Amino acid sequence: MAGLFGFLTGESKWITTGLTPEQKKIVKYFQYEGGGCFRVLKDDSYDQLVLAKLNSIDFKSRALELIGLDEDQLREIPPLFLHGFNFRDDKSHLKFGKDLRWRASRYDATWLFFSDTQIYMYKYTFDMRDGSMKEVALEYFYKDITNFMTTDEKESHVVAAKAKKGCLKGLVPVRILREYSSFLLVVPSDTFFCSISGVPNAEAAIGAMKQKLREKKLI
Repeated sequence: MAGLFGFLTGESKWITTGLTPEQKKIVKYFQYEGGGCFRVLKDDSYDQLVLAKLNSIDFKSRALELIGLDEDQLREIPPLFLHGFNFRDDKSHLKFGKDLRWRASRYDATWLFFSDTQIYMYKYTFDMRDGSMKEVALEYFYKDITNFMTTDEKESHVVAAKAKKGCLKGLVPVRILREYSSFLLVVPSDTFFCSISGVPNAEAAIGAMKQKLREKKLI
């Protein structure tokens, strides 16, 4: 519904200024429900664009460069790569696809490395709509970590669903639950989180890390 409002008020005329043709298609994907007067990307086409972006950057090398250590120094346990749509960022636009899956305009790519005394975290978040990005590298001593967990959350959203065929009409509001998973690590006065929605069986993938953190906390 907001997408249609944006179109009628002229929002679409300025929000795409300076964007590439591909980025303009992505903006429309998040603004409009599709059908009628609007031709937008299909859900699987958007997924392919996200995957292409994800594979176009060597996140591991960027992480090691920012951390400033050689990978041989970070072999307490194997490094871990986590990724997924960022649903926690208020600036991330959301879309409920025709395949009944939620997607976001922002995507997290995260590497975790482990030395004998510290955990090193690198997160790169990119926005498919305009090419903006943010990367951060953090390091924490095991002894300072107060909590770590994977979370599964549900949030209620109202989306526009088609009641019948037509252009600029026939949309009705429908309430749908959005489910997403994250990994959180808490230290005094700070919390690190990253999406794990793109990692099948994420709980098992981070099991070795959780066990190592428990062992270090007991030392």
